[in-house]
Amino acid sequence: MELIPFKRPTDHYEEKIGGIDEQICELIRKRKDISNNNPGYPPFEYISKWAEKFNLYENQLKSVFSSLWNESSYKPVVEPDGFRKNLQILKITEKDDSLFYVTFIRQYSNASLINFNIDRNDISDSSNCKSKHSSFELFIGEEYNCRMKSGCGSGEHYCYNFVVSPALPDDVSGIDLTFIEYEIPLMEKKKVDEIIIHL
Repeated sequence: MELIPFKRPTDHYEEKIGGIDEQICELIRKRKDISNNNPGYPPFEYISKWAEKFNLYENQLKSVFSSLWNESSYKPVVEPDGFRKNLQILKITEKDDSLFYVTFIRQYSNASLINFNIDRNDISDSSNCKSKHSSFELFIGEEYNCRMKSGCGSGEHYCYNFVVSPALPDDVSGIDLTFIEYEIPLMEKKKVDEIIIHL
């Protein structure tokens, strides 16, 4: 997801609270470390209790914790730049009568673009015109930042493009692409499946 550039809402800043704001940043970092960067979301009862205890607005706290929960959407966006070459891949995995495959990887100087396709065997289901859309995340390793750039499809065929930065090596032999499927809507981020394509 690409975010709209954030514009500072006011020129005013009370310098007396600079130390407190720094402590807030320190606590956010500590929270990430203690939770192994998987904090979840506090129960609403906790938020209600904290709002009352500290004389804050519940909806404001819900928004703060939602922002912390969805941290990955704030990662800097890398746009592929400096096209170098196409790597022909065509690796296919079959699961539950569906085909999952990577046809090519576009190599750029600063990133790679992975083309991921799905062909579902839903011809016998005449009601399938409503389309089964999911959300996918790609995991390659801790050293790579992966984000979905685009996706489309309906019925039996879907196609997704993922930007990976930094760029993958030109020899991708032995790399595992793990595509994690989530139900839409993503509020609870319910994992549906995991597809591994070994290059």
